[in-house]
Amino acid sequence: MFDVIIVGGGAAGFYAAIHIAEKAPYLKIAIFERGKSVLAKVKVSGGGRCNVTHGEFSPKELTTNYPRGEKELLGPFHRYAPMDVMAFFEDRGVDLKIEEDGRVFPVSDSSQTIIDCFLGESNKLGVQVLKNSSVKAFKKVEKGWQVTTMNKHYFTKKLLLATGSNPKIWDQLKAMGHHIVPPTPSLFTFNINDERLSGIQGVSTHAALEVSPKKRFSNSMDELGLKSLSREEPVLLSEGPVLVTHWGLSGPAVLRLSAWGANILHDYNYTFRLKVNWAPEYSTESMEAYLRKLKELEAKKTVIRTYAVEIPKRLWAKLVQAAQIQQDDRWADLTKEKLWNLAGQLTACSFKVEGKSTFKEEFVTAGGVDLKEINFKTYESRIHPTLYFAGEIINVDAITGGFNFQNAWTGAYLAAQAIASPE
Repeated sequence: MFDVIIVGGGAAGFYAAIHIAEKAPYLKIAIFERGKSVLAKVKVSGGGRCNVTHGEFSPKELTTNYPRGEKELLGPFHRYAPMDVMAFFEDRGVDLKIEEDGRVFPVSDSSQTIIDCFLGESNKLGVQVLKNSSVKAFKKVEKGWQVTTMNKHYFTKKLLLATGSNPKIWDQLKAMGHHIVPPTPSLFTFNINDERLSGIQGVSTHAALEVSPKKRFSNSMDELGLKSLSREEPVLLSEGPVLVTHWGLSGPAVLRLSAWGANILHDYNYTFRLKVNWAPEYSTESMEAYLRKLKELEAKKTVIRTYAVEIPKRLWAKLVQAAQIQQDDRWADLTKEKLWNLAGQLTACSFKVEGKSTFKEEFVTAGGVDLKEINFKTYESRIHPTLYFAGEIINVDAITGGFNFQNAWTGAYLAAQAIASPE
């Protein structure tokens, strides 16, 4: 018999256990982990450095990084925010640093520092960690919950689910009356096979991206097996750094678009047209006017060797070639058609996206327990009292930068406070 069982030995599970044990040391607490090791996702996060949170201290600004959960997280972030997380780790001997882009890492640049902190604290506080304990079922009983693993039944007064994107747990919750928003991948990169990107891997530049429902692909919808379009489907927009990779396009602007468009792009079967403006300060028309002036000023220079706009030279060369401009063509040689083609390549470059790739080890999923069914003061189920949630099990996800961990810490902390409060 336990007072509290936490299902899931990840970031949210350990964070909750430590806070419960500190506030109510008399409670008997157990973490059930289905695998042979705990905190596996923490280990690989941030390229092995563990991006623990983000240095955004305004709750309102912080919520703008969550495609799903922006409205619901405002209250929780007022109660427990990134500065509280930083204080938690620093109070336990983990020195942190805020990098230029706002991401927060341990000074050690090693996720093991965070793992050692969690394991040391939970051990010191007497939290039991049961590995290889996959939860097969859980059900409400007279004075709490029965939790069943492969070999045994356990009983607990309060149950916290911190199982991430676990379909089996979602299925059980659905059978118990919870509505589960269907999971779809979030935070992914775009697979593009296009000569304009070939051989320039590693090129990075600022660009504006657009996915328009009306122009998302050239094939017929029937041919691609896609469902019909809703007239209200929005145009997806994003702007920021874009990185050319071996498989297509990545970078913050792509990841942001993938997060906000997670459900729409899933409906497109990840096959759509992406428009890239490599010079966002220009429209195609204004770019064409600028290139006409350049033609007069640089008449004798070869186009491909001219540094005309602030994009990497290798990308410029590819776009010039795509506009049917030859290696030795001078500006004076360009026809109106070629100038317009070049303006189009620079400001309305259309790529066919055919599939997605996971962004590094960032396995982020949109979907989960419907947010209307959660009390965001306590992270308790509105349907089943004494059942709590934390982390990615609920329909909250964020862009990369430490925001997904912040959701986990905040939910775990508020659930822990509620669980540890005297009844």
